[in-house]
Amino acid sequence: MGKVAVLFGGTSAEREISIMSGSGVLEALRARGVDAHAFDPAERDLVELKRDGYARCFVALHGRHGEDGTVQGALELLGIPYTGSGVMASSVAMDKVMTKRIWQADGLPTPKYVRLAFDQQSREQIHAVPDVLGLPLIVKPPREGSSIGVTKVMGYSQMQDAVALSAKYDADVLCEEFIEGEEVTCAVLGQGLGAVALPVVRIAAPEGAYDYQNKYFTDEVKYHCPSGLPEAEEREIQHATLAAYRTLGCRGWGRADVMIRASDRKPFLLEMNTSPGMTSHSLVPMSARAAGISYEELCLRVLASAALDSGGGV
Repeated sequence: MGKVAVLFGGTSAEREISIMSGSGVLEALRARGVDAHAFDPAERDLVELKRDGYARCFVALHGRHGEDGTVQGALELLGIPYTGSGVMASSVAMDKVMTKRIWQADGLPTPKYVRLAFDQQSREQIHAVPDVLGLPLIVKPPREGSSIGVTKVMGYSQMQDAVALSAKYDADVLCEEFIEGEEVTCAVLGQGLGAVALPVVRIAAPEGAYDYQNKYFTDEVKYHCPSGLPEAEEREIQHATLAAYRTLGCRGWGRADVMIRASDRKPFLLEMNTSPGMTSHSLVPMSARAAGISYEELCLRVLASAALDSGGGV
């Protein structure tokens, strides 16, 4: 594999989770004999990657300046192959509004939404959103992850505070139709027609609160993999996830978050993660394990897929 940099930490709101992910990846790669080294872009200049002779990078960064195409663009210029999606797919997938627009254009199911740009957040405009989407609804920053800045709005009176919280993390605000039902996630490995969907994970959070705290720091959430869903439902979710992954141009690996509407069991795509978590609570390792792939083997497979947009893998 050559000399490998595991990029983790970074400057985003998800720095803490990235450190947890990267530490796990680093330990796993070293356990398999890979010459892997920690590299925190918040503390070191990326130019050092070229100077120090790194052959490839495992990107374990989450959020801005790590999952949004910026680091990917820098690595393209440095000519160092990296894991995960390329510049364009990373950038688009990081923006939930752009992702929705592309999915809608391809006829893929995603909840209805209203985008409140920074100059469209007057009291009147905010108050009108539930008239369009109904209640309850979800308010969140379109370019953050890990449920940061997310509010489930139950009434008109909550809208102002929900938008204000989201706007702390992103100038634009995404308001989304709430899908009542079960939350699941589906991971993908590979690229193009060779991409494969892994077993679906069904998530059962206390009172439906699959938030930042419950995602990473408690054991209150129950994960079911095998999902326990009917076989036809699982296949439909995997099919939708692969279509969502391919239409965004993703490669290497990724994970789609999906809601199954209780009323008719229809799946709705929420977002695509192009640098999924690799912590002890993370979902891709759980799904891989159900497919017979150990954590260490998963890390090796992802690392082996390192490439450049120009097609230059190693």
